[in-house]
Amino acid sequence: MPGGLLLGDVAPNFEANTTVGRIRFHDFLGDSWGILFSHPRDFTPVCTTELDRAAKLAPEFAKRNVKLIALSIDSVEDHLAWSKDINAYNCDSSCGVCFWS
Repeated sequence: MPGGLLLGDVAPNFEANTTVGRIRFHDFLGDSWGILFSHPRDFTPVCTTELDRAAKLAPEFAKRNVKLIALSIDSVEDHLAWSKDINAYNCDSSCGVCFWS
């Protein structure tokens, strides 16, 4: 997309390895809405607390047919390890965010 994506644009389809396995983005979303988070690196304090909040709100998003997916340059293995940190903040639920590399 020339000039990049803007709010409300339809993201292009892609395939990626994620914390829930290999996905095709549009198939992953299906008929759901999607919120795509982009963060610079896993294990950063601000990103951890922001994704923690998103994970806590995941059940509310799910009620509204919205799926959450996050993107960074880190590996799936790093995302899985970082999910444990996010879960440590959550205490009461598992991380409701899919991460892709």
